[in-house]
Amino acid sequence: MNGRHLAVSLDAVVLAVTDETPRVLVTEDGDSLPALPSGPLDVDHDATLERGLRRYVREQTGLELGYVEQLYTFGDRDRAPDADRMRRLSVGYLALVQETAAAPGTRWADVHEFLPWEDHRDGSPEVVDDLRARLASWAGNDRQRRHRITITFGPPWDGIRALERYELLYGVGLVDERAHDDHQPASEPGVGRAMRDDHRRILATAIGRIRGKLTYRPIVFELVAEPFTLLELQRTVEALSGVGLHKQNFRRLVLGSGLVEGTGETRQTGAGRPAQLFRYRPEVQLERPRPGLGQPYR
Repeated sequence: MNGRHLAVSLDAVVLAVTDETPRVLVTEDGDSLPALPSGPLDVDHDATLERGLRRYVREQTGLELGYVEQLYTFGDRDRAPDADRMRRLSVGYLALVQETAAAPGTRWADVHEFLPWEDHRDGSPEVVDDLRARLASWAGNDRQRRHRITITFGPPWDGIRALERYELLYGVGLVDERAHDDHQPASEPGVGRAMRDDHRRILATAIGRIRGKLTYRPIVFELVAEPFTLLELQRTVEALSGVGLHKQNFRRLVLGSGLVEGTGETRQTGAGRPAQLFRYRPEVQLERPRPGLGQPYR
């Protein structure tokens, strides 16, 4: 009896923040679902997994990546279209860039196109109320199910649990990927735009990861062009974290952390006084063991 073959793919979540919107670079081919830049590991020519990933992103999008970190290895047995004959492992990566023009066949998409329940900057979105009601119907009087719903969807809202939320929705059948993987028609449209294979799951993993790292690593500065105002920095953090922040508290947090320094210049951004401009202080990494923003939530 022949066993399954093994294939390894390299998948990149390339994130940017543009016009206060978290955006992910996706590839699109005709009528197929949006997908992350990805490709199979070339075991003969890719010296490392990361080099292979960078090559695929460059070939598919024309983008040269800077900051890259490995997310997770995904390999659930039955969540691939050819699971009966192929065991597929997906090595996911997170890359942070400043947006450039998209190459043909690619586009920068709003992250909330795929994960609409994750945007709480203006309070809890209507889709969350709808999902809580549908999940409550699924849970019924089952205490463990109701407990899981509260942990993942709150209150209180925990932005870092982005993957757990997607996994719950997948398990209950509230996203289209579940019906696709089960080879059955969906009883009703799923929530959010579906992605190819397990790519929406990888995207949710990346969102949870970056939200966690904001608290202890200065990665947000990979996404803002220098010089920047403190309000521009705040809007970038809000776009990534998915929650609104108190302006004065955020300002005190950033200035007190040693993460930035003033340039001595200003920029006119509205009818009021010109805003002071800042730049990132890389020396902060030598001064503090965890130079992030702590818990910048209101």
